[in-house]
Amino acid sequence: MKIKGYTVSGIQQMGVGVYDLTQAWEWYIRAFGMDCRIFEEEAEARLMLPYTGGETRSRHAVLAMNLQSGGGFEVWQHKGKEPEYSHREIRLGDLGIFACKMKVKDVEGAWQYWTNNGVEVLGRPADDPSGKKSFFVKDPFGNIFHIVGATDWFMNLRKISGGSYGAIIGVTDIEGAMKVYSDILGYDRVVYDLSGTFDDLSPIPGGTGIFRRVLLAPTRPFHGGFNPLFGQSVIELVQSTDRTAPRIFEGRIWGDPGFIHLCYDIMGMDNLRRYCRETGFPFTVDSQQSREGDSFDMGEAAGHFAYIADPDGTLIEFVETHKVPIIKKLGWYIDLRKRNPHKPLPSWMIKALRFSRVKPGSGSRQ
Repeated sequence: MKIKGYTVSGIQQMGVGVYDLTQAWEWYIRAFGMDCRIFEEEAEARLMLPYTGGETRSRHAVLAMNLQSGGGFEVWQHKGKEPEYSHREIRLGDLGIFACKMKVKDVEGAWQYWTNNGVEVLGRPADDPSGKKSFFVKDPFGNIFHIVGATDWFMNLRKISGGSYGAIIGVTDIEGAMKVYSDILGYDRVVYDLSGTFDDLSPIPGGTGIFRRVLLAPTRPFHGGFNPLFGQSVIELVQSTDRTAPRIFEGRIWGDPGFIHLCYDIMGMDNLRRYCRETGFPFTVDSQQSREGDSFDMGEAAGHFAYIADPDGTLIEFVETHKVPIIKKLGWYIDLRKRNPHKPLPSWMIKALRFSRVKPGSGSRQ
């Protein structure tokens, strides 16, 4: 039996490649409440050569959170090249991250709010195979978000939604993909596993096709320092059974527009590295080995990061955070290496991140 020895605290962020960071982040603040800036920087992605065509790429990125609950967005824009959109319509079942799941308290209320406020809503709320209501929205940049109900919340900021709650991921083989999502990441409980056509998927591109559809959740809830904020999450694997699905990023590189990776906050990078290697999914990018054990500086935060790829090439990022700004103006940073990785941070400390919130229209400092 393999011993894991690492802690997954939850989804830290969904990576979202965009054409114009300022424009996109402004929209995500207004629509999804992603107004808490954890870090922002312009730098070169020197370690991502396996996924950037073998060339070092310049980029502008911001990690933004919604303090009501959920994972954040790493909004990411190429600076050294023209961001390249897909030349074809991305359809459900295509290989990669098709949609980001977003959590709301009231599905019907969220549908009404976004309908009344100019967000492109795809269809009406409908029952998924578990009997829960959900619906889809599309941002102005072509990305699709699956709006689902959730009950775990951190702060009450009177926003219509929380942050990222998981993803819909296209795969070629469910069982092969579960070696990553169930075994390594911990989504080991099957909520449903059904094949056929599904009415709730019909409003989205490719949604009228025939699929095997598996919703996964963790048997043991995620826990750790920032888990009170990140909360719980789910992963939905979708396998197209009536066509051969292409890769979403076929002919493009990491950082181009779309959902570029799904990132998890973890503790115990050395044990995770070993476990992923033993499981057959070794790190493809590893900042710790590249920097001989030193923390990797991410602007206003620091830590280690690494990537693996699922069997179809979808990128999963792991971040072991060492330093994170709580109140940057006061120079207050917390060193997580000195804390028990299984124990959540005090709520008052996480709530202090609210001093990093920005108002719509003043998001990017660039």
